[in-house]
Amino acid sequence: MTLIVHHLNNSRSQRILWLLEEIGRPYEIRHYQRDAVTNLAPPELAAVHPLGKSPVIEYNGRVICESGAITEYICERHGGEAFVPARGTDEHVRHLELIHFAEGSVMTPILLGLYAGRLGEAAAPILPRIDEQLNSHFDYMENQLNDSGHFIGNSLSAADFMLSFPAEVAAMQGRTATRPKLDAFVKMIHARPAWQRALEKGGPYNFA
Repeated sequence: MTLIVHHLNNSRSQRILWLLEEIGRPYEIRHYQRDAVTNLAPPELAAVHPLGKSPVIEYNGRVICESGAITEYICERHGGEAFVPARGTDEHVRHLELIHFAEGSVMTPILLGLYAGRLGEAAAPILPRIDEQLNSHFDYMENQLNDSGHFIGNSLSAADFMLSFPAEVAAMQGRTATRPKLDAFVKMIHARPAWQRALEKGGPYNFA
């Protein structure tokens, strides 16, 4: 049975490709392109899932959306068990916290910044608050990285995959210059052969 990744260019689904490459799990990519003017996903994605977003995966008749849910599902059922700490441990609680932080917290100011950037002068009143929140969340990520360069333990975990995207945004915005651990984390993941294979298959992206 083929696992299909519905992959939108310039999107968070890149980290799902990276996860699958690290596991060595075969998959098929269905490519979708953002509108060059609006930067929105094409209507074809709405035919896959009603929200019309990416990433979305498809396997054995089941369609799954949401990066965190997809990451958990792949780790549990497609060979990524080593990326999830054992249940009942403190590290598993930390895993849950960071998995949810990656989408539930840090993505809010990131997206607000992207949207506000399209408003020009009209966004001026809210830009200081967005900037403050970006710095707060990126500072938190900097402080959560341990001496091994990972968010949990001494090797890759699901939290690293999920937090790779906001970490890359921080780097693309020049915000890792004063956050050395976050900067080293981005460089570490970019140097991994699996990440490079995922980038080759999924295409380049930029969120600066």
